[in-house]
Parts: sequence; C-alpha cells; structure tokens
Amino acid sequence: MKRAILGILVAVAVVATVLPIAAQQGTKYGTGVALKAVTPIDKLLADPKAYVGKTVRVNGVVKDVCTMAGCWMELVPDQADPKTAKPIRIKVEDGVIVFPQEAKGKKASAEGVFEQVSGEMAKEYAADLKKEGKAETKDAVPTYQVKATGAVIY
Repeated sequence: MKRAILGILVAVAVVATVLPIAAQQGTKYGTGVALKAVTPIDKLLADPKAYVGKTVRVNGVVKDVCTMAGCWMELVPDQADPKTAKPIRIKVEDGVIVFPQEAKGKKASAEGVFEQVSGEMAKEYAADLKKEGKAETKDAVPTYQVKATGAVIY
C-alpha cells in the first residue's frame, strides 16, 4: 500500500513538473523559432527599411488570424493595447502552415524574413478584407511583413 501511494506521489510530481514546461514551450508551427534575439515589433515598424531581407524573430500577442486559410496572423507587442497598436503581419506559405483562430489573444513568437509587401500581395490582402466583410482602410493592408518559416503559439 505504501509503495502504491509513493508511486502515485511520484507520478503526480512528474506531471506537475512536465506540464508547465510543455505549456511554456507552446505549439510549434512549421520550423518553430530558433533565433534567440528578438526584434521588437515597434522597432521593425519604426525603421522597416533597415530590416528588409533580414531574418528576424518577433514576439507578441496574436491580434488577428486569417479566417479563410489561417495563412497569416498579426502580432502586437505584449504590453500594447491590441485595439490601438500597429500590428506586424506574419505570413506563411498557404497550406503549409495553418494558424488556428483560437490563437487570438495568445502569446506567440514567429521567425522569418522581413519583407516589403509587393503590389500583387497588397491586392490579395485587400481582396481578402473584402471577402471577410472588413473595411479596407489605409492601415488595413500591411506594407511590410515577416515571411515566416515557423512560429510558436503559447
């Protein structure tokens, strides 16, 4: 009987130790994130031309996710007001990585090449806004994005 109780206590201790670590690691999408250095979203958006073509890692809170295919998500800085903060778009290859709608409001990290949005991509984003019934405003279509190879949602 003592061995059974001891075995249960050991199992509970292992689960109590492993679960927080698993939760901290989050759910990996694509290749996940490998860079240790994080580039703040505000810094990217303040001087975007300095980062074009560079591989960056950004951390933030998921403000929005593509409702049609989960092919992009928008992150805002952790401490920012999501209603007023300017987001950075995290774009992934269609069908290769799919971000879930449940990610909204969760913390996330993403890694990829920072790029300027091309004319065709901007048109596609504007068409997506129209399909989703969202109003197109000057700031609704991003001019820069992270073309991500991976992300982690916590």
